[in-house]
Amino acid sequence: MAKEKASSYSAKDIYVLEGLDPVRKRPGMYIGSTGPQGLHHLVYEVVDNSLDEALGGYCDKIEVYLLSGNRVKVTDNGRGIPVDRHAKTKKSALETIMTTLHAGGKFGGSAYKISGGLHGVGISVVCALSKYMRAEICRDGHKYAQEYKQGKPTTAVKKIGDCKEKGTTIVFEPDPEIFKEIIFDRKKLLNHLRQQAYLTKGVRIDFYDLRDEKNPFDYHFYFEGGIKSYLKHLTKNDVILHHNPFYGTGEKEEIVIESAFAYTDDYETYEESFTNNIFTMEGGAHLTGFRAALTRLINDYARKGGFLKETEPNLTGDDIREGLTAIVSVKIKDPQFEGQTKSKLGNPEARTATETVVGEALADYLEKFPQDAKIIVEKAVLSFKARKAAKAAKETVLRKGVLDGLSLPGKLADCTSRKPEESELYIVEGESAGGSSRQARDRRFQAILPIKGKILNVERVRLDKMLTSQEVKSLIIALGTAIADDFQMDKLRYQRIIIMCDADSDGNHIKTLLMTLFFRHFKPIIESGYLYIAQPPLYKIQSGKEIQYAYSDEDKEKILVSLKDKSKINIQRYKGLGEMNPEQLWETTMDPSRRILLRVDVDDAKEADNTFDMLMGKEVLPRKRFIQGSAKSVRNLDI
Repeated sequence: MAKEKASSYSAKDIYVLEGLDPVRKRPGMYIGSTGPQGLHHLVYEVVDNSLDEALGGYCDKIEVYLLSGNRVKVTDNGRGIPVDRHAKTKKSALETIMTTLHAGGKFGGSAYKISGGLHGVGISVVCALSKYMRAEICRDGHKYAQEYKQGKPTTAVKKIGDCKEKGTTIVFEPDPEIFKEIIFDRKKLLNHLRQQAYLTKGVRIDFYDLRDEKNPFDYHFYFEGGIKSYLKHLTKNDVILHHNPFYGTGEKEEIVIESAFAYTDDYETYEESFTNNIFTMEGGAHLTGFRAALTRLINDYARKGGFLKETEPNLTGDDIREGLTAIVSVKIKDPQFEGQTKSKLGNPEARTATETVVGEALADYLEKFPQDAKIIVEKAVLSFKARKAAKAAKETVLRKGVLDGLSLPGKLADCTSRKPEESELYIVEGESAGGSSRQARDRRFQAILPIKGKILNVERVRLDKMLTSQEVKSLIIALGTAIADDFQMDKLRYQRIIIMCDADSDGNHIKTLLMTLFFRHFKPIIESGYLYIAQPPLYKIQSGKEIQYAYSDEDKEKILVSLKDKSKINIQRYKGLGEMNPEQLWETTMDPSRRILLRVDVDDAKEADNTFDMLMGKEVLPRKRFIQGSAKSVRNLDI
């Protein structure tokens, strides 16, 4: 059971700053968006309140339920929200917390020393954006309840019975006036809850999906190892180069800092930072302090150990972080976040504290594990040398574009428009399909870049080798953004980039190679929603003069059932884009009014990273298992 604490938690610990009206007018300011991100943020905010109780040692069990009718229930065995009368509002503390922005136990007093809740707005924001909400509180031997709609109470706080336990239960239903589509993603929620369970060691989080009565689903998280266990989870598909992963913890200026990292055989860097268990997506002061300590200590070690010549410059942060997977977690009394959705920590003292604590722990680590230190430093030095080679190769590619008067690749059939927002680039597999698509396109806004065969697999290749590929060089110049340190999103020449390949195994391989290239080296293009996969038809079905196209076997069966005259049906199975004439290619795959495009989204960066590692890496068995397991859902592209 959760530990009992002497700290008070009653109405006097609740501080009120302002009303709720702004939330419904500008919900995006508080939850990021009114799309899927904001919808799931509602759940995170309610769970954050329970996690705050856990961080204080008052709660050791949290349950999250997805119920029918778009309802979510979150329950914990914490102290229970106070229900006594609030001195300032003259209302119950429960009603004050649920219906007043900036009202909570996180603004003063001793109710919470450490809190993940954003300035106390979380639960009231959820209340404001819910069609229905109910709070049930168990404390002092009694059970209390109150209901709300769109941020306003619809009942008084009532005593509804007795209870031996303590805790809070929140049930809410998002308001369809705010959220046009209300579909909770089980996978997204599980990833978030797993992350929180790692960060709150010793707390059990149970998840239940009860939306389908016939197929209930449950999942349970409990970890004793904290971020050390989380690091192991993040690197489960990677090869760790050194024997002992780093872990360090300490306290400075009343800030508790934990950090852990490992170096893998990858070339990518992956860092996650947290403040009071809140994932700070954009990093901030704590991550800056961690990076500064890592860069300083590794350079010092490289100099003293003779890994760098006297004439050579220091290793850069990018050199040192190549292949790094790192977690930085701080607990701070008064977090100052930049932006309402807590994406970046702003406290300057967090940088100093983190740099000091990580620096001391890392110095001990490097001394204690000299073999690991040697591997880490040698990897950074190799990255430094590769960066110099890549810079020379990159400058050659980019300079060629400049010397040619920014001339575009000869095989690119460009569009006449110079407005990126209306221009689109088709990357087409094969010269034959390239020829057909050039004839089929609307040259005002559609550009065609044919690629020959399979492009280089960039998953395990550094930039200098990558830039020896003519296909890759042509694509870089066509996009106009440059690459690596010189990448400039505002130079992108097309805001729709469409990969168009045959619907066979070779075509699927080329699609994966191209998506790997974009994910590794042009990720902002994916994040902006500019990368698409074209969906050419699999079948042409003709009955008399009527022609229809089927994009799957299911489509084909539906069309065949709908046709009246079954005796005069001709079915053509397309083996490739080259089998379609320009008119057919335009009608089925390139006409904006009729075509089907799948947008490539990165929903979870680390999961995507692991997927590409597995698909494009050396190990065959994991790739085979993934393909076999995903065969039924290949048309749903969600990276």
